[in-house]
Amino acid sequence: MFKPAFRLFSNPRQSSVVGRLTRMNMLVSAAALVTACAAFFGYDLASFRTAIVEGLSTQAQIAASNTVTALLFNDPQSAVNTLAALKVSPSIVYSGILLPDGRVFAEYRQRAGTVRPQFPAMPPAQAEAHWLGHNRAVLAHAIVFQGRRLGTIWIESDLDRVNNRLKHYAGIAGIVLIGSLLAALLVAPIFQGAIAAPIVALARTAQEISRSKDYSARAAPRQSEGEISVLVESFNEMLAQIQSRDAELRQAHGEMERRVLERTAELGAANKELEAFSYSVSHDLRAPLRQIDGFSAILMDQCAAELSPDARRYLQRVRDRAHHMGHLVDDLLSMGRIGRQVVRRRDTDINELISGIQSDLAPECEGRRIEWRIANLPQISCDPGLAKIVFMNLLSNALKYSRDREVAVIEVGHLAGENAPVFFVRDNGAGFDMRYADKLFGVFQRLHRSDEFEGTGVGLATVQRVVQKHGGHIWAEAQLEKGATFFFTFTPGRPRAKEDSKIPAVEVLREA
Repeated sequence: MFKPAFRLFSNPRQSSVVGRLTRMNMLVSAAALVTACAAFFGYDLASFRTAIVEGLSTQAQIAASNTVTALLFNDPQSAVNTLAALKVSPSIVYSGILLPDGRVFAEYRQRAGTVRPQFPAMPPAQAEAHWLGHNRAVLAHAIVFQGRRLGTIWIESDLDRVNNRLKHYAGIAGIVLIGSLLAALLVAPIFQGAIAAPIVALARTAQEISRSKDYSARAAPRQSEGEISVLVESFNEMLAQIQSRDAELRQAHGEMERRVLERTAELGAANKELEAFSYSVSHDLRAPLRQIDGFSAILMDQCAAELSPDARRYLQRVRDRAHHMGHLVDDLLSMGRIGRQVVRRRDTDINELISGIQSDLAPECEGRRIEWRIANLPQISCDPGLAKIVFMNLLSNALKYSRDREVAVIEVGHLAGENAPVFFVRDNGAGFDMRYADKLFGVFQRLHRSDEFEGTGVGLATVQRVVQKHGGHIWAEAQLEKGATFFFTFTPGRPRAKEDSKIPAVEVLREA
C-alpha cells in the first residue's frame, strides 16, 4: 500500500489521473489538518501564556501583602521567609524585593547557583508589568502601603511547561496527520471508482482507437448524470463524425485514384499526339519552308535583273521569315525534347562548362570589346548537357542585349543559398522594365521589338524548363539601359543576402 503512495509523489508529471486525484485528496486533507492544528496551537499557546502571567500576578500580590510589615520594620529575614513560600511552584526560578533606591531587600533562588537576572526598567506610573521571552516570563509588582511605594517584587518563571506542552501537541498532531493521510489513501479507491475509473477507461479507448484506426469503436456509456457522462457522449459523437468523414475520405480517395488513372491515360494519349505532331512539324513543315526559301533564292538569282527593287526586297523578307520560322520550329522541337528528357545528374565543373560555352560564342564576339568576369564557380550535381543549355542561352542573351555598349561587361558568379549555390549571369546591356517581368519566361513572350534584337522568344522558356526539371527556381532583376541579372538554382532554395552583392537577390518569378 505504501509503495504506490511513494510512487504518487515521486514524479507528479508522469502520474495518471488516478494518482493525481489521490495526491490531491491527501494534500487537501493534510492542508486542512495543518491549518486546524496551527490555529489550535496558536490559541492554546496564547491562553497558556496568559494563565502563566495571571498566576504570577496572583503570587506576586500575595507575597507583596505579606512583606509590607517586613519592609516597614526593615526585617529582611521575614521577607526571605515569605518569598521562600514560592518554592511550591517549581516553575519559579527567582524572586526578589527591590527597594526604591535599587537595593535588594530580600531574595529567593530555586537553586543556590541561580544568578540574579538583569531586570528591565519598570515604568514608574505602573503598579504591575510583565515580559515574556523565549524561555522565561518576568513579572514586576509594586509594594504600596498607604499610597507610599515601599518597593517592587520581581518574579521570574521558566516556560518549560509551555515548551513541553507544545512538544506534546506536536506529537499528537503528527500522529493525527499520518492517520488522516492513511485514511485518505484508503478512501482514494472510492473516488477512483466514481471519477477516475471512467476517465481512465475513456483514455484507454482513445489510445486503442488511435493505434488501430478503427473509428467504429465506442466508449462504454455511463448511466449516471454529470460531466463525465457528457464527456463520454461527446467523445462517442466525435468518433461517429470521424467515422463518417473517414468513409467519405476513402470514397473520395478512390474517386481521385480513378480520375488520376483516367487523366494519366489521357495524358499518355496527348503525349503520343504531341510526338506525332512534333514528327509532322519536323518533316512536313520543314519541307515547305525549305521549298519557299529555295524557290525564293532561285528567283532572286535568275530573275534579279527583271525584278524591281521593291520586288527583290519583298523576296528577301520572304527568305528572312522562312529562316526565322525554321529557327522557331527548331527551338520548339528542342524545348519539347528537353521536357521529355530524363535528368542524369553527376558532379559537373561549372567553370569548365563556361569555358566551353565561351569558345562556342567566339564568332559572336568578333569585333567587340567584351569584359568577362567569371568567378571561381563551385562544382554541383546536375545534368551537364541541360546545364550547358541554361548557361548558353543566358550568356548568348547577355552578348545580344549588350552589343550597343562600347564595352560589354558580362559577369558570372554565385551567391550562398540555403541548400545550394545560387548562380547569376549579369550584363550591362539594355535591361527591361520590371513591370513586365512576369512575361519574361513565357513562350513567344519578348520584351523588345524584333527590329531591335532578334530572337524567337523560346530561349528563356527553355531555360526555365531545365531549371525546374532540376527542382530549382529562376528569377531576374533589371533596369532599363542598366543591364539585367538572372538568378537560378538547380535545387530548391532561396539565396542569403550578401554585402558584396551588386544587385540584391529579390525573387521576381517563381515556378509556373
